[in-house]
Amino acid sequence: MTIGEHVLHPDPDLIAAALLHDIPDFAPRTPDIYQVLATAYGPQVPRIIAALQAEHRALDTPDPPIRVDDLPVLLASTADKIVALTSLLRRAHTSGDVTDFLRRRPALLTLLPHFRAFQQAAHPRVPATMSARLDTALALLERAATGIQAASKP
Repeated sequence: MTIGEHVLHPDPDLIAAALLHDIPDFAPRTPDIYQVLATAYGPQVPRIIAALQAEHRALDTPDPPIRVDDLPVLLASTADKIVALTSLLRRAHTSGDVTDFLRRRPALLTLLPHFRAFQQAAHPRVPATMSARLDTALALLERAATGIQAASKP
C-alpha cells in the first residue's frame, strides 16, 4: 500500500517483491525459495527480494552500505523503512512511554543515522512524497532519541 500511495502505476513485480520480501526469513531451507519465487513470478521478484534481504543483513554490520542505483530495490526499501518506522512509532505511542519504549531498542537508536543517510541519498530518486514520509518518521524518532541521549548524559 505504501508504494501505491507514492508511485503511480507501480510495476507488478515491485508490488509482489514488496509483499513477499520477508518470505526468505520464514521459508524452509529446501527447496530454494528464490527458485520457487522465480518459477512463480519471474526473475525480477526474487532479485528484488534478495537485494532487500542483503540490505537487512548488512544492518547488523558496522557502516552498512547504501545503494540507490537500482530503482525497484530503492522503492521497496524506502517503503519497507516507512512501514517499519511508522509501526515502531505507533507502538511507542501505544506503550504510554515513548522514551522507555525507544530506550529499550538501542539497535534502532544506533541505526537512526544510517536511516537518515539512506533517506538523504534516496531523496533525489524516489517520489518526493515518499521521501517526505520517511523524513517525517525519522524526524519523530530522532527527536525522541535526542531526549534519550540527553537524559543519559551526566
